[in-house]
Amino acid sequence: MATRIRLQRHGRKGYAFYSIVIADARAPRDGRFIEKIGTYNPNTDPATVDLKFDRALDWVLKGAQPTDTVRNILSREGVYMKKHLMGGVAKGAFGEAEAEAKFEAWKNNKQSGLAALKAKLEAEKKAAAKARLEAEQKVNEAKAKEVAEKKAAEEAAKAAAEAEATEETAEAPAAENAEEQQA
Repeated sequence: MATRIRLQRHGRKGYAFYSIVIADARAPRDGRFIEKIGTYNPNTDPATVDLKFDRALDWVLKGAQPTDTVRNILSREGVYMKKHLMGGVAKGAFGEAEAEAKFEAWKNNKQSGLAALKAKLEAEKKAAAKARLEAEQKVNEAKAKEVAEKKAAEEAAKAAAEAEATEETAEAPAAENAEEQQA
């Protein structure tokens, strides 16, 4: 029986997530399966993979053929690296302890690379947020300056109007006094 390692779709429209399953090659995508070995959620950033590593390695060693997407997932998770190292042990190129050490070194290197990538993304996100905040502050300062200038112009106009009104009231009694003196 030809077995495939494939994805089985779940979730709603526009928000799919997948189970990684072992199925007969003739079975439909979402049909019967032999064993579920993990899940894959492409909706998160980065995509989340929960994999039963030992079972996946066992099925790969038995000859189960993965689909392209599953092959990429298994490769990123290190299943194919482990298979490669186990092949080296079987050929006598190196010992099992050395193979395990190489796998752990590869895994640690991959983890540190992912941590560095996450830190870089986080730093970019913080820098973008800081830049947005500074831009917003500049806009707010410009608006505040514009409003202050407008208020100052209104105050000056109001003061000028009041001064004009006071001059008129001062001129009116002076004109009345002049009329009274002539009479």
